[in-house]
Amino acid sequence: MSTEQQTASQAPGADWAEALEARADTSAPQAANASLNDIQRVLDIPVQLSVELGRKKVPIKQVLQLAQGSIVELDALAGEPMDVLVNGYLVAQGEVVVVNNRFGIRLTDVVTPSERLRRIHRA
Repeated sequence: MSTEQQTASQAPGADWAEALEARADTSAPQAANASLNDIQRVLDIPVQLSVELGRKKVPIKQVLQLAQGSIVELDALAGEPMDVLVNGYLVAQGEVVVVNNRFGIRLTDVVTPSERLRRIHRA
């Protein structure tokens, strides 16, 4: 497996878990061990990761007229970064790549954890 594939296959938050594990040695306070147990509980929870190319609001009448070969113009411009969403919340932006005949996304900008929390609280 290539370095890019290994990096892409790591779970989001894996670096948090590693940092907590590094702090949770035998001399660490009980609070650090409790934090490690808390983060371990959520690391295996599956989430929906999606990449959004663009959006468009259309009336139902137009949707019913769609047929094979129809073109729907999106609000995104060609070459614009794509949004990476986890459970519908923006976490990063990136560009499309092709590796071994499979599409992927190379992250170009990651939303900071504090900004993610702010966006969640606004929603």
